[in-house]
Amino acid sequence: MASGTTPLRLYNTLTRTKDAFTPLDASNVRMYVCGPTVYDFAHIGNARPVIVFDLLFRLLRHLYGEAHVTYVRNITDVDDKINARAARDFPDLPLNEAIRRVTEATNAQFQADVKALECLEPSVQPRATEHIAEMIAMCGVLIEKGHAYAAEGHVLFSPGTMADYGRLSNRSLDDMLAGARVDVAPYKRDPMDFVLWKPSSPEEPGWESPWGRGRPGWHIECSAMSEKHLGPVFDIHGGGIDLAFPHHENELAQSRCAHGTRLMAQVWMHNGFLQVEGRKMSKSEGNFVTIHDLLETEHFGGRRWPGAVLRLAMLMTHYREPIDFSVARLEEAARKLEGWWRAAREGGEGRASGPDASVIEALSDDLGFHRAAVAIDVMARKANRGEGEAAHCLALTLRFLGLGEVGAEGAAEGGDAAIEARVAARLAALDARDFAAADAIRAELLAEGVQLMDFKDAETGERRTKWERKL
Repeated sequence: MASGTTPLRLYNTLTRTKDAFTPLDASNVRMYVCGPTVYDFAHIGNARPVIVFDLLFRLLRHLYGEAHVTYVRNITDVDDKINARAARDFPDLPLNEAIRRVTEATNAQFQADVKALECLEPSVQPRATEHIAEMIAMCGVLIEKGHAYAAEGHVLFSPGTMADYGRLSNRSLDDMLAGARVDVAPYKRDPMDFVLWKPSSPEEPGWESPWGRGRPGWHIECSAMSEKHLGPVFDIHGGGIDLAFPHHENELAQSRCAHGTRLMAQVWMHNGFLQVEGRKMSKSEGNFVTIHDLLETEHFGGRRWPGAVLRLAMLMTHYREPIDFSVARLEEAARKLEGWWRAAREGGEGRASGPDASVIEALSDDLGFHRAAVAIDVMARKANRGEGEAAHCLALTLRFLGLGEVGAEGAAEGGDAAIEARVAARLAALDARDFAAADAIRAELLAEGVQLMDFKDAETGERRTKWERKL
């Protein structure tokens, strides 16, 4: 059972109620969150679910024990968007080689970005390309059970074979058809049927299957990866609200029909939409902002923002509510975080060995960060009055939340994390033989007074890089 007396309550998109959470197996609480499609730098909308579900991961580890929580966040490395980006960026290379360069460099940048946001590494980060056999097997099961069919090298799922399809997104098949841009194709039995497997041209990435050489559709990837690492039914499935339909609706349908289960996940959690300065984020609006932009450039608000500030700015609005991401919000988060850490530095050693109980109680009510922040303010006021125990507990609580120090000491700390992120991105570019990108990162760091030194790992022989600031 979870430690403490406060039960964990979570809002479930599937039931539209907030209920007490009871894991299927308290010795292994299992959570799956949809991760990035690695074709471009992650934008700040992508950062929100990463931060929200990292906070939940931390809370679950606190309640059930670090060894008793499994968090899976996938990497989608086979997708038509990746193919298009690879062909655009590397027109002189064979497509598969170009795809490898794009996915390796983009994934390395994503990992560096989320590390700078002070997110813990998930228990498992499966790649879609490593689970093709499981996807093909699931397609075969769905055909056998009458929920899918093969046609002209495609395998398609028939939503009409599932009595309660649409329950997650609260839509009927008629509503979906009326409001959707469906792909009408002659090989489909019904316009709402969606692709599980599709044929590949000789130039496109593909794998041999009973239906010919091809590649998976988007939805089957997560169904196969979640089953492989968490089982046919698990505790929590998370992601942005934009994924509820069609992605999560179709995941749920495939998985339940393949396994003959009533549920895929006990609880479905979705974070709200994100706007930038009051407008929908888009490249055409000129307000498309990546995590890299915020951490590494002065593109947004004329300064770079430490990862902990970005993290707090995201958490200050309840995860299910829409959020307006702005310079004013970042400035407010920076002031708040600096004030908390000033207070925390007033104390020394104390009796507390973990985060404040009031903060855990607040987070246990559907990640109620507003109440948690109020409790942190109370600790900060006590610490500023000279109560050393409060200061000590405050520091432990901030570290538990992933809110690293950003004061005088924290500025250097945040800068170091940003440098490490760029060093990791450069190594990924070198591994992908994208020497122009690697040289650009080296030159950028050198201009900022950071010298890079490459060397070989004595045990593995792999390329490593250390760095130092030039005086």
